[in-house]
Amino acid sequence: MDNLNALMSRVALRDRAAYARLYIATSPKLFAILVRMLKNRQEAEDALQEVFIKVWQRAERYLPEQGKPETWLAAIARNHAIDLMRARRPQPSVIDEAFDLASDEPDPEAVAINRSEGGRIDRCMQALESDKADAVKRAYIEGLSYQELAEFYNIPVNTMRTWLRRSLLKLRECLGQ
Repeated sequence: MDNLNALMSRVALRDRAAYARLYIATSPKLFAILVRMLKNRQEAEDALQEVFIKVWQRAERYLPEQGKPETWLAAIARNHAIDLMRARRPQPSVIDEAFDLASDEPDPEAVAINRSEGGRIDRCMQALESDKADAVKRAYIEGLSYQELAEFYNIPVNTMRTWLRRSLLKLRECLGQ
């Protein structure tokens, strides 16, 4: 298999053969990310093509000293999927907007409960070591896989699994108090 760094360098120089090899080498992983996030195979197939257009257009921006090509490509795929999910959200109609403006203030009790719960979660997250709290956020908010997190933190995958499992246990214990 071709070295991905070398392929990225050649794609930045507009080498179509390198681009084809990069696609073959990385598209299964990127497709899996897109399917997982978009939850629709056809939409993920379309998104994959759009991601590779972005890769072609932005290849010269990739800097090997700032990270692995796999991580850079996965970030493009994830960001594209997030953009698509945001675009899916229904836009409020004029009537909805007028209703929102005319509606009463939120129930003070509900606001107080939400603030209290949010504060508890924040306090419990702060009790974790900063890198472990960051890993939890990246895993459960951004949807990064164990492998992606392990590469980001430069640790073995099993160590990342242990980090997340122990962090979740600490959070559960803290929130249960």
